[in-house]
Amino acid sequence: MSLKNVRFEVMKFLEKDVDTLIQKYLIEPEKIWQPTDFLPNSEGDDFFNEVEEIRELSKELPYDFWVVLVGDMITEEALPTYESWLMDVEGVDQVHGQNGWSKWVRQWTAEENRHGDVLNKYLYLSGRVNMREIEVTTQHLISDGFDIGTDRDPYKNFVYTSFQELATYISHNRVAKIAKKAGNKQLGKMCQIISGDEMRHHHAYADFVERIFKVDPSQMMMAFHYMMKQKITMPAHFLRESGGKTSTAFEEFSNTAQRIGVYTSKDYVDILQKLINRWEIDKITNLTDEAEKARDYLMKLPDRMYRLSERMKIPENSFQFKWVTPAIAK
Repeated sequence: MSLKNVRFEVMKFLEKDVDTLIQKYLIEPEKIWQPTDFLPNSEGDDFFNEVEEIRELSKELPYDFWVVLVGDMITEEALPTYESWLMDVEGVDQVHGQNGWSKWVRQWTAEENRHGDVLNKYLYLSGRVNMREIEVTTQHLISDGFDIGTDRDPYKNFVYTSFQELATYISHNRVAKIAKKAGNKQLGKMCQIISGDEMRHHHAYADFVERIFKVDPSQMMMAFHYMMKQKITMPAHFLRESGGKTSTAFEEFSNTAQRIGVYTSKDYVDILQKLINRWEIDKITNLTDEAEKARDYLMKLPDRMYRLSERMKIPENSFQFKWVTPAIAK
């Protein structure tokens, strides 16, 4: 049986548990928070006063903070790309009976959709950013598409989502702390609750990988090895501003996030180590010789990457994004 067919059969086998996993990791729309819980009530008499408060508090946050918040929001707003990618994964069938895995993808997408929604509205009300430039970048990111190097392989995709959801948890959580420290409690609470969703989703995808390790350990190990050897590509890797096809926007966004400590190269290695520990890959048995070599590589990788991260130099000067205009940058 080909690897593709084996993966399909494993996904089919695990599908029986998807409804239980949905109940464990996802929350019904009526019970979960919604964007309006954190935004001024447009039906209320205090709407304009609440907007003015947002605008005043926003003046206390520095330029680099707004760059990171915008980049995080654009990444969340590119959700259609991520859903269409996951819907094409082997074993996810949205055509013939709409199986359990496609149900998971749709409901996960519905939860994620709220993140870009609330951040977009907040940025619009803040008066600190150029929304049209942000909208152009978002449209580019969605229309350009992306390639995270997973093909249609569910094993590789679940490694990717396990990693990426934890990365977004770190980013939103750190942004929340910066906002709270600056006295913007509402923005801090908003970003913190988004980070909580991301952590829940991380646990879900990590759970999927754990289940695959139990039934197909060697190929799951090879998929983990493949993804970490090629390195995890961030969802916003092809980020670009208006005015051209090539851009250093993602690199500069990444530099900004590292400069203010929102997401760093050390965090990348920490996530890798957490996944190694979570999946207890040192204890997995019945591996092929090739998978054993893959495990050895993975076990040694964090130390190698930590040494590399210590030598990285981040530019001290901020790049001037079109998203945040100099006249209002603090």
